[in-house]
Amino acid sequence: MSFLYHTIIGFSLLVASPAIALRAIFSSNFRSDVLKRIFGYKILKTMNGCIWIHAASIGEVRLGKVLISTLKAKGEARPIVLSTFTSAGFDQAKKEGVEHVFRMPPDFVLWINPLLKHLCPSMLVLIEAEMWPGLICECNRRKIPVLLANGRITQKSVDRYRLFSFVFKWIAKNISFFSMRTKKDADRVLGLGVDPEKVRVNGNIKFDMLVSGEDISPLENEESIWVVFGSTRPGDEGPVMEAIVKLYQDYPELNFVIAPRHLERLREVKELMVTYGIEFQLHSEKLSLENSRLVLLDQLGELNGYYAKARLAFVGGSFNPRFGGQNIIEPASYGFPVVFGRHMNNFEEEACLLIESGGGIQINNPQELYVVLNQLLADQEERQRLGKKAWETVVKNRGAVNKTIELIARLAN
Repeated sequence: MSFLYHTIIGFSLLVASPAIALRAIFSSNFRSDVLKRIFGYKILKTMNGCIWIHAASIGEVRLGKVLISTLKAKGEARPIVLSTFTSAGFDQAKKEGVEHVFRMPPDFVLWINPLLKHLCPSMLVLIEAEMWPGLICECNRRKIPVLLANGRITQKSVDRYRLFSFVFKWIAKNISFFSMRTKKDADRVLGLGVDPEKVRVNGNIKFDMLVSGEDISPLENEESIWVVFGSTRPGDEGPVMEAIVKLYQDYPELNFVIAPRHLERLREVKELMVTYGIEFQLHSEKLSLENSRLVLLDQLGELNGYYAKARLAFVGGSFNPRFGGQNIIEPASYGFPVVFGRHMNNFEEEACLLIESGGGIQINNPQELYVVLNQLLADQEERQRLGKKAWETVVKNRGAVNKTIELIARLAN
């Protein structure tokens, strides 16, 4: 199976090579990106017996940083290396102060084997859904344990894997252990034929990656005057701007921030904001943000700073089933209610927990956005009550990181 997989990948790369070469010739940015991806690991010194954590992008990188910090706090002496798939993830890792970080090359034996020889890891930790078949197989061949940490799998992924069940079973047999976020995630991998002895529900590390419960108040700061529209995706900004226009008139003291999930959409979002005729400022301009009625967040890693001083938040990516929602735990940890749409298939458990507690408000369509925000802003007592429920939900569900560290310690020995 491994030979077939690498043959297919090699053939695909060969077919695509003329287009790749042409783009590399005419685009220095693309050429630089390819070189960093293929040879980026060589900036690291050879590390015998390191713990290797692989993350996809920004969210997974932040989880990886929590694991790294906790491992070091518990006395882990081995080097810990973090790899990322996206350039945004790499930039976030550097910003977070991760010492050993590199971009992951394509999942092809020509690049995977030299990488493994260079790192000589004692184990590989894959975060959430990062199942790289070639890498996992090569680790198994070298007797390197592989842990899927904070594992998640959507029903959509399950349906896709069932079409090629033999592929999933090949991947799964080479993974040493599945540490899943929820029982639903665990049941899904078990339904795909994973050995029950290799599966455990350990909770969601995202509840552990936020400000500790002792350091924040579940009641809002009276000086907080922000409403945050975080991690917006295509189709979100229109309803958001319509809500802002109305809220502008109702609450003249409020400020608003829109934070697109992907910065390459900034031009598109700016053009939309201009059509609504409301003056806005880019976060990067830093002229006088406290006096700006509307801010467009154009830098990565700054969203939590706005959540920390907000009264209320809407989290995007939840109006369209194609996106499946975004992280709602981060704003909930700051002690205010979180509003989101009906399509939260990537964050099912988090949405259920917040809805059950009352700290999360799920709306059925974009037209409800203004109505719900207006109701929450008008009733401070109710807003604070629901905010406390959101905060309590986060605190109650912590502890997954320590369970994951225990697994790493057991598997890496």
